[in-house]
Amino acid sequence: MREKIDVWGQAPEILGQLRSGVLLTSAAEGEVNVMTIGWGTLGVEWGRPVFVAYVRTSRHTHELLDRSGEFTVSVPVATGDAERDARVRAILATCGSRSGRDTDKVTECGLTLVEGEEVASPAIAELPLTLECRVIYRRDQDVALLPDGLRERYYPQDKGPEVALANLASHTEYYGEIVSAYVLR
Repeated sequence: MREKIDVWGQAPEILGQLRSGVLLTSAAEGEVNVMTIGWGTLGVEWGRPVFVAYVRTSRHTHELLDRSGEFTVSVPVATGDAERDARVRAILATCGSRSGRDTDKVTECGLTLVEGEEVASPAIAELPLTLECRVIYRRDQDVALLPDGLRERYYPQDKGPEVALANLASHTEYYGEIVSAYVLR
């Protein structure tokens, strides 16, 4: 069962959870991939509610988003159940550290996929607060326009493997119109 929610009423929970991670799910041509993200924005663009997801151009999710133009954002809901919370942390850790090119993270994590209402990307039962999004705009970030400190911290180039985030690709911003929002019960 889906309980419809007011996105703005849930905004503090959604944005607060981004610090620990949420799942972004994309699906294209029968393939489903989940990825933990910690960067995102909830807001209004062109009079529409949007979730903006930032995905590095090198990620497998980037390819699927470009092919499908849709995604879901799945947010954990606090239950006070320590075992469940530990499982959610493990899911977020796995989905944030392995590539969907090499690993079927849905199977590895034992995720329960729930068919989307308005988009082909599924919801994830284990992280029940769901935003279904349709991409209405995308933009590649121009890293050269960032202040030096941010560029050096998040996009250091020509560095050895001992430097965190070294030589990583820039991000694409995916503006997803929120076409459905609910909690799976």
